[in-house]
Amino acid sequence: MRLILSIPLFFYILIAANIIMLSGTIEQSMLNVILFEFQLPSRRDVVMTVSDGFILASIFFLYVETFKATRTSVISIIDHALSLLVFVIFLIELLVIPRLGNVTFLIMTTAALMDVVMGFTVTISTAKRDIAFGG
Repeated sequence: MRLILSIPLFFYILIAANIIMLSGTIEQSMLNVILFEFQLPSRRDVVMTVSDGFILASIFFLYVETFKATRTSVISIIDHALSLLVFVIFLIELLVIPRLGNVTFLIMTTAALMDVVMGFTVTISTAKRDIAFGG
C-alpha cells in the first residue's frame, strides 16, 4: 500500500493525457471538447474544456505533491525518483510526439518539472532541519 502511495500523481495525469490527446482524429482535438458550462452571478458564461481540466488537475496535483515531499522516509526517495522519471517522459513526449506538442501538454510538463524541483527542495530543507534538531 505504501508503495502505491509513492507513485507520483503526475503519472496518472500523464496516462490520461496520452489517452485523450492521442485518441480521435488529427483534425479534431479532444482537448477542445466541452466538459461543462455554467453561468456566474455576473451572467458571464464559463466553459470548461478538457484542456482546462488537465491544467486545473495539474495545479491541484502539484499542491498535493508538495505535501507528499515533506515526508522523510525511504518511500519519499522512491517518490522523488519516480517523479523525475515521469517528468522525463513528459519532456520526451512533448518534444517527439507531434499530437502532444501543444500548450496544455507544455503546462503539464512544466508542472511536472516544478514537482521534481519542489520535491527535492522541500526534502532537503526538511532534512537539514531534522539534522539541526538532532545534533
